[in-house]
Amino acid sequence: MTTTTKGTAKVTLPSDTEILITREFAAPRHLVFRALTSPELVSRWWHAGHGVMKSCEIDLREGGTWRYAMTAHGGFEVAFHGEYREIVPDERIVSIEEYEGAPGAVAVTTTSLTEGSGRTTVSILSRHLSQADRDAVLESGMESGMQAAMDLLEEVASGFA
Repeated sequence: MTTTTKGTAKVTLPSDTEILITREFAAPRHLVFRALTSPELVSRWWHAGHGVMKSCEIDLREGGTWRYAMTAHGGFEVAFHGEYREIVPDERIVSIEEYEGAPGAVAVTTTSLTEGSGRTTVSILSRHLSQADRDAVLESGMESGMQAAMDLLEEVASGFA
């Protein structure tokens, strides 16, 4: 298992096709869950400070779809979409995820939330179809954007407490 830590979230590679991101937040899990699933709140953190949100659509139900799109500072669009497979409020979200710039490179992402002493640990496990797909994500600069997005997510989630 390879591990990198460039920011407050820990990134590990449990297998040749997986990326695991783990981060603790100073907020109870029901507020972190809300910040992860409410379009108006996702719009405040998902862009990671690297652009402006164009759209944030969330149909939060099993079989429902989601799509996030932003215009990056360089003027190009970055968009992801997917479908919810499982939703356990305040505990877990399983969804299919696809970057629109690389059609067919689909991942199954499981986001788990656990709480202790009013703090929440979020674990995001992305299972890719191949090692090449996983490595393309790692080489894309995903980690720096993810770290910045996680910092904003904490601001949003802890702003309710």
